[in-house]
Amino acid sequence: MRTRGSQPDVPAPESPWSEIVPGLWMGGHEFRGGSGRLESVAVHDEFDLVQTLLRLPGHGPDPGVAHQVWPIPDGPLDGTQLAGVMRLAQAACDALDSGGRVLVRCWSGYNRSGLVVGHALVLRGYRAEEAIRLIRARRSRWALHNELFAEYLRAGLATARLLEELGEPAE
Repeated sequence: MRTRGSQPDVPAPESPWSEIVPGLWMGGHEFRGGSGRLESVAVHDEFDLVQTLLRLPGHGPDPGVAHQVWPIPDGPLDGTQLAGVMRLAQAACDALDSGGRVLVRCWSGYNRSGLVVGHALVLRGYRAEEAIRLIRARRSRWALHNELFAEYLRAGLATARLLEELGEPAE
């Protein structure tokens, strides 16, 4: 899996999480605090639903908080992984419709979380380019710097999944 650690030119985020639209947040497992040092992020009970795309022990959430885990790489995704991203995005939308607060997180809160949040925004009526711009404006200009993930959103995840599955060898 590609992480910020393997891309030293990509800075750590300045906040643990950022609200993209009311109730829908993107975040990571570390950020650069006010002291300039990297700080770990632990989620407690700030959110009703936490979706984790890179699970690290000790980072929460607290017991009793709905937690969905779907580890995926920060790189090409297969059809099964894309289907999981689509399910997470729908679950985030369902939680928002019920008045919940949702956090989608990965390592830095840039790419994997951006893919889920971007698809959730598309499901809520945003065009892909609008979703990408909004995510970058609210989280960081580094959000969705994995151009493959931006292309997945532009193509549509259902289309990307179908194309990915067509390209997989039959068993």
